[in-house]
Amino acid sequence: MEKVYIPSKFEEKLYKFWEKKGFFKPNNKNESFCIVIPPPNITGNLHMGHAFQHTIIDILIRYNRMKGKNTLWQVGTDHAGIATQVLVERKIYNEEKKLRTEYNRSDFLRKVWLWKKKFKNNINSQMRRLGNSVDWDRERFTLDEGISQAVKTAFIELYNSKLIIRRKGLVNWDFKLRTVISDIEVNHISKKGYMWYIRYPLLKDKLKFNTSNTTNNDFIIVATTRPETLLGDTAIAVNPNDDRYKNLIGRTVSVPIINRYIPIVSDKYVDINKGTGCVKITPAHDFNDYQLAIRHKLPMINIFTFDGNIKNILEIYDYQGCKSNVYDTFIPLKLHNLSISDARKYIIKELEKLNLLDKFNFYEVSTPYGDRSNSIVQPMLTDQWYLKVDLLSKAAVNAVKNKKIKFIPKKYEGMFFSWMKDIKDWCISRQLWWGHRIPAWYDRDGNIYVGHNELDVRIKNNLSYNIKLKQDCDVLDTWFSSSLWTFASLGWPNSNIDLKTFHPTNVLVCAFDIIFFWIARMIMLTMYFIKDSNNVSQIPFKEIYITGLIRDEEGNKMSKSKGNIIDPLDIIDGISLDKLIFKRTNHLNDSNTIKKVKNYTKHFFSKGIEGTGTDALRFTFAALASTGRDINWDMNRLIGYKNFCNKLWNASRFVITNIDKFKYNTIIKNIKLSFIDKWIFIKLNLTIKLYRNALDKYRFDIATKILYNFIWSEFCDWYLELAKINIKSNIQKKINNTLYTLVECLDYILKLSHPIIPFITETIWQRIKLLKSPNSESIMLENFPNFDENKLSGSSVKYVSLLKKIIIFVRDIRCNMNISKLQPLVLVFNNLNKKEVSLINKISYFLIKILVLNKIKFISDSNNKIIDYSISTFINEMELLIPLKGLLDKTRELNSLNKKVNLIDKEIDILQSRLSNNNFIIKAPKKLYFDSKLRLVSLKKNKLKIISRINLINKL
Repeated sequence: MEKVYIPSKFEEKLYKFWEKKGFFKPNNKNESFCIVIPPPNITGNLHMGHAFQHTIIDILIRYNRMKGKNTLWQVGTDHAGIATQVLVERKIYNEEKKLRTEYNRSDFLRKVWLWKKKFKNNINSQMRRLGNSVDWDRERFTLDEGISQAVKTAFIELYNSKLIIRRKGLVNWDFKLRTVISDIEVNHISKKGYMWYIRYPLLKDKLKFNTSNTTNNDFIIVATTRPETLLGDTAIAVNPNDDRYKNLIGRTVSVPIINRYIPIVSDKYVDINKGTGCVKITPAHDFNDYQLAIRHKLPMINIFTFDGNIKNILEIYDYQGCKSNVYDTFIPLKLHNLSISDARKYIIKELEKLNLLDKFNFYEVSTPYGDRSNSIVQPMLTDQWYLKVDLLSKAAVNAVKNKKIKFIPKKYEGMFFSWMKDIKDWCISRQLWWGHRIPAWYDRDGNIYVGHNELDVRIKNNLSYNIKLKQDCDVLDTWFSSSLWTFASLGWPNSNIDLKTFHPTNVLVCAFDIIFFWIARMIMLTMYFIKDSNNVSQIPFKEIYITGLIRDEEGNKMSKSKGNIIDPLDIIDGISLDKLIFKRTNHLNDSNTIKKVKNYTKHFFSKGIEGTGTDALRFTFAALASTGRDINWDMNRLIGYKNFCNKLWNASRFVITNIDKFKYNTIIKNIKLSFIDKWIFIKLNLTIKLYRNALDKYRFDIATKILYNFIWSEFCDWYLELAKINIKSNIQKKINNTLYTLVECLDYILKLSHPIIPFITETIWQRIKLLKSPNSESIMLENFPNFDENKLSGSSVKYVSLLKKIIIFVRDIRCNMNISKLQPLVLVFNNLNKKEVSLINKISYFLIKILVLNKIKFISDSNNKIIDYSISTFINEMELLIPLKGLLDKTRELNSLNKKVNLIDKEIDILQSRLSNNNFIIKAPKKLYFDSKLRLVSLKKNKLKIISRINLINKL
């Protein structure tokens, strides 16, 4: 074996070997185990969140494959409709200075498919670098032919069952993208704005209202942050319990500027203590107003165009979304085609002229912005396709309530139930070109025909070619196709072989932020479409493991705009500081942000990132996989786990180097284990039990801790040190026993570790297997170690426990007293009984060799002079002494220690003076203040330790 493990020399070659040999494919026998990948969007490369989730999934896949299960990790990518289209439009504009609308639909889509090819290849390459053991021959894409067939079939079945309908509805409308967007794509940002208080004249009759000679009793005052929306007002609402306005309920007011007459209605939705207690109701442009309008059967008036300007003619509908002529469609000419901000200015001026603006003041306004376009989002009343979810949601909720589906951690069930409680019909249409085009056609009269294609529609509805049909231009929400993912990716509706074998899948690994948008919808649609042999609804997965979100070192969300993203490949391969800074800032325009990112990056990555290889990254992810919602990235832990991988490599190299000198097959014939061999096997067996239990409960953080402690501490630090003594003993029997134990333990260690750190374990195992199973091709096809309850007993644990305590005590004395490691010592035991003497004799060989002892002495005279010049302790009720007379220069040692105390006293005085200074307390940065306090505590502790040592030496 090479002296140093260099990941880049092995990882890519190993993955090609695994893939070429088909080791990732199901074995088509035994119990099946399947996980479908949350398909990454083709919007760019994988980020740390992807790498984290993929690591968790791959651990589960490799673990269950080694348990002998028929294992499949179903892989694929998502077309990510709106996100991908935005990025391609941006690319076209930057390169060609053209807009999407300057292309026809098919030419634009050709460019998106080229984008898809590039980034899908990038994503797949990254997944290979991460060691993902997916079956690449089954790779799917949410716009491939098979998934498209599934989407059409699902849409048609739901439409025919009257669960999908087309109607008017209020949606989040992005004026820049000119499409509906979902709630998850809306960011609410607090900004300083204004609250305007507008007087709505109270009408006594239908005569035109004169505002020149009026009092406050002639108005009702309404507070609003969007005065331009008064063009769409259809009522004023007050709380029925508000004494101020009870006598006005049922009265009529005039909408300023346009003089539309609207009623005053009562509704408990209105907050008596907010604003004036009166709310203007604009149903077509406010979600709460929309619901109130349906309750009170109020008209709805659309005032905006799709690109965010004021209409020339109002669109008026009744509460059911049908066209209405209840009001005039007139809009003042000066408002025609004005932007929202210009319309607001005009209306404020007009209100002032009419003496109808009561007052205004500053106000913190929560404004919705599209996360792709960064433009203001407005509620808009539009024609959209909706999926009714009432019945579907009840089945999904019951599946979780009845424990058919379990959330891990369980606390996320509450979030699921909360979201499902007041679930609304799902708007599934988007005004995009990239995506699954809605399989619906219209004739000239607006009749709707749904089918797989136009020919299918004509045949089913007996339509001649004289009747012209036009397909709906909209596409389906990306989440719609994603909601079919578990069963569509396994062949539905065309093939049932994989579906019968692998569905329902076993576990979904997913972040908490899409429990509603993806998980809940998958449950609903899977239970609707997929039935078992008894016609009972199938669930998509049995368990849902919810991961936290990976954040940066300071707990901030990683994003390109913040310049704090880390590319997983930059951790694996390494990157210089200059390249890292360029990568984080080349897309930024703001000079202050660029400066901040540069300083931040220099602080945390002063020398760039040294490549650690994939295994160290995976081990770090697993160690950070706690039950919390947020996970702060920690480069120090990454470095620590890189060292762990190196430790495993060095230990394996020691074993393999030594075993090469002997024939293993002859060794294993006459093995009689020593107590240290039995001890490490007991520790190994207990580790197997605890480790498997942690993996089975999805406690990857606990699993890594168990593995780390056993490999680093028990095996490498303790057993290898004891084993080296036996190997150097020149006693062949001892050597054989030790080499057998080393090989067996290492074999188990590699198999236990493989799911988490696959590359280094395979590399080492390919050498170890030559001794044990030369015909086996890969460690991933080996059986995972099982716990054996019969291998936990024996006195060897007692022997090694005592041995370790004695070694630690003696080493601490050498360190504290500055006694050379090579200076021979005498170890004295006082007043031991026969059983205790026998116990010490059992471990004496290792004590003498490891601790460099002249001899071990037993005394029984409490007046023995040895005691007067010794340091003593009690271990397991046995008194242990180390005679120190003649081993150190008492005067020199005391002088050295006293000098240290003096230096510490001086620093303590400085810190105490600083911390008692009020100016320092007030003006000093918090970090400096707290660091000073911590340093003071540390100095005082160190002083006590040194004084204790001085007192000890004085007694000698």
